[in-house]
Amino acid sequence: MSLSDPVVITCAISGAIANRDQCPAIPYTPEEYAAEARRIVDEGGVHIHIHARGPDGTPSYEIEDFVAIRDAIRSEVGDGVIVNFSTGTVGVPVAKRIAYLEAGRPEVAALNMGSMNYAKYSRSRKDFVFKFVFTNPFDEIIELLEAMRRLDIKPEHECFDVGHVGSLAPLVDMGLLEPPLHADFVMGVVGGVPATARNLAVMAENLDAVGPGRHHWSVIGIGREQWMLVAAALTLGGSVRVGLEDNFYLPNGEMARSNGDLIAAARTLTEEVGRRPATVGEARALLGLGSHSPTPTAAHEPAA
Repeated sequence: MSLSDPVVITCAISGAIANRDQCPAIPYTPEEYAAEARRIVDEGGVHIHIHARGPDGTPSYEIEDFVAIRDAIRSEVGDGVIVNFSTGTVGVPVAKRIAYLEAGRPEVAALNMGSMNYAKYSRSRKDFVFKFVFTNPFDEIIELLEAMRRLDIKPEHECFDVGHVGSLAPLVDMGLLEPPLHADFVMGVVGGVPATARNLAVMAENLDAVGPGRHHWSVIGIGREQWMLVAAALTLGGSVRVGLEDNFYLPNGEMARSNGDLIAAARTLTEEVGRRPATVGEARALLGLGSHSPTPTAAHEPAA
């Protein structure tokens, strides 16, 4: 990747943990996801990462909720955005995750690349807000990856540490992955790689070393350090992800009123460093989506 590449601006639209008590703009219903998708696309976002929720905001891993959200987004913005389903969770069987991939057929699906301690720490309390072991063993990674290959879904490799980037190499050697790879470097989670520009550069260098091909990467900054990492990624030639899953706040410290506010700030930073946002077509090419076309909803199916 280089500074001459357009920047894929991704939005993590809701996540599965935060709720409206923390940020009123988080969407719950399919209609709210669709309204957020319109704001995202209008501000320059071309890729939406989805954790499904039920209409009451409860995290969901049910087929009907993923499909309803996908259909609502497609009905609102058509093919103007790449739809990406999360497969990351704790305690949900792999078969259930594969089932909603089979039903929803997103263009991209996130694939966590390793196990880790996963925590949030409060310096004021001198204690953890939460802590657990996030298990992603190779057997599960391979099972999900084989399903994605069968379904023509591009994996998005979420790497929380340098070792997770290195875990891509054996999968390439086994023939389970083909370049270009698409990786997200998740930074700022306690238990993972600390959120610094130098660490981001190391992650990018390690992706280059995985194997031949022109791989694509993006940064995911958790919390208010997000904007420093966005700036670092832009100057290193990478792409960026923002959104209410990762951070509620704009660079000036104000809480975002919508995902569109966060996307607009990312677009402004992109342009201020002399780069430009990718079109959705350019994004599909950079992510290596090839000939994959979005699954149509009833409103977009060709006439018989």
